[in-house]
Amino acid sequence: MARLYANENFPKQIVDELLSHYGRDVLTTLGAGNANRSITDEEVLAFASSERRILLTHNRRHFLALHRKSPNHTGIIVCTFDPDFSGQARRIHEALSGQSEMQGKIIRVNRPAAE
Repeated sequence: MARLYANENFPKQIVDELLSHYGRDVLTTLGAGNANRSITDEEVLAFASSERRILLTHNRRHFLALHRKSPNHTGIIVCTFDPDFSGQARRIHEALSGQSEMQGKIIRVNRPAAE
């Protein structure tokens, strides 16, 4: 199963859902000892890759650009903000379940359109 690294801006509620409901292995920035250290996006992605983890982030613009610049990483999941934390955790789980390999890939998990 894919191992994940949640960027500092990623909601703990989603991490908790991924851990408890889907059994996902998620390391947080706080858990890695990297919180409040002003680490650059490049360093965040390098850390995730060194740990063989897929990066989870809401920082879409920066990580999409970084992916284009340096596509040699273990994977990135960029999400739009969604206050439905359970729904977003489910969509992340489903997106990952459809992937056999994430090396060098980026997945977008967007909030569903309002009905």
